[in-house]
Amino acid sequence: MSEIRTILLAEDNPKDVELTIEALSEFNLANHVVAVKDGVEAMEFLQCRGKYTQRNPGNPAVVLLDIKMPRMDGIEVLKAIKNDPSLRKLPVVMLTSSREEPDLKKCYELGANAYVVKPVDFKEFIEAVKQVGVFWAVINELPPEGE
Repeated sequence: MSEIRTILLAEDNPKDVELTIEALSEFNLANHVVAVKDGVEAMEFLQCRGKYTQRNPGNPAVVLLDIKMPRMDGIEVLKAIKNDPSLRKLPVVMLTSSREEPDLKKCYELGANAYVVKPVDFKEFIEAVKQVGVFWAVINELPPEGE
């Protein structure tokens, strides 16, 4: 198994951040999560700007992206990622409470790799996040960066 890479979680709800990290901790992935509170901060992390200028280089294994966030929503972040040649191949999983069909369609049109609706039930939420985290951060093979 290769080295576990960072998971970028863009989520403005502190409770959902806590639950997501708790779910990932079962597979020792929690210490690899960088949580940001909005889309602007997500892009700063990905582009090594702002408070992230000194972070270790390289893209995360996956971006878990909520849709409804302040300053820059998840759909705008998805569009920015897929329009940036250095980020284009980065897997993006929409992890959202939105069941709106236009959101679903738009995300896939823009290149989302998956669209996961956050279950309301606590146990179902934990299980969904575990499955997403393990697949994208551990099992999935990423293409080499820079290609």
